[in-house]
Amino acid sequence: MTGSAGGRLVDGYTLVVFDLDGVIYLIDRPIPGAVEAVGRLHAEGRAVAYATNNASRRSSEVADLLTGMGVPARPEEVLTSAAATAELLRDRLPAGAPVLVVGAEALRAELRAVGLRPVSTVDENPAAVAQGYGPQVGWVDLAEASLAVRAGAPWYATNTDRTLPSPRGPLPGNGSLVAVLRTALGRDPDVVVGKPEPALFATAARRAGQGRTLVVGDRLDTDIEGAGRAGLDSLLVLTGVSDVPELLAAPVARRPTYVSVDLTGLFDPAAVVPLPGAPDGGGWSATATDGGLLLDGAGRPLDALAALCAAAWSTGAAARVRAASPAAEEALAALGLVA
Repeated sequence: MTGSAGGRLVDGYTLVVFDLDGVIYLIDRPIPGAVEAVGRLHAEGRAVAYATNNASRRSSEVADLLTGMGVPARPEEVLTSAAATAELLRDRLPAGAPVLVVGAEALRAELRAVGLRPVSTVDENPAAVAQGYGPQVGWVDLAEASLAVRAGAPWYATNTDRTLPSPRGPLPGNGSLVAVLRTALGRDPDVVVGKPEPALFATAARRAGQGRTLVVGDRLDTDIEGAGRAGLDSLLVLTGVSDVPELLAAPVARRPTYVSVDLTGLFDPAAVVPLPGAPDGGGWSATATDGGLLLDGAGRPLDALAALCAAAWSTGAAARVRAASPAAEEALAALGLVA
């Protein structure tokens, strides 16, 4: 762990890389506190970048969206799985090669920008299939892609997020659409470009030079695992998809370096804790018992979470959590756990 000991987490890093959906905004609405947090980083002259698996917008469109929300952003600060997929295909296919696209116009635009030719049917002899999220994707698109892959075209998925966050709750993401083709074809994509693959984060980290990079995300299965695979520290914020029960049950590859309720943890030492912590720390005692966890003591809810993670990750007993004190009941309620 490389945060500033006893000080602000952000002071230990040269670059902060943010996921977008679930961290900065939900669909098109900024998450409370996000605009202020990024503004504070800018005011301090700190380097920021954004890495998103959402392939439905181009980097320039994402930058415009962020700027419109009060988060000034430049296209070169935004790394999307659509652009990364286009660049990968550019390096592997002849100039002007046809690519069958399943997804939004943004993916087609990124392919055109690197000199490839987006097509829509198997009759156009595509050299590859590129599949990304698009709200208008339908059966016809998936059928054409299925035929193209069966005919030998390599299958590239921008990402495999099962869901994407929204104010109404999680919605089907590109991973759910990829699952349709996986079922029809009986196999996985040839290449998955976005998180948890490390490419997006590795590209961002190179911009930090010799400095350290912190990844901030809301999903254990993409942001946190991807950061780990890129060799980077990570901060999980609880404003998006992954919740406390998922964190307690996280396998080794999906365990963050730090956890905070929201982006306040970047600046306030009292709003973030390193993980896994100790099973006896911060006034709490977390022990494995009867196939679950027992929390006793009193203190801050985040310190309770660190203790619970320590106990759960060392024993695998994270199925249910019980409280052994009134303060523990309050802490579990604050963490979204049934006491």
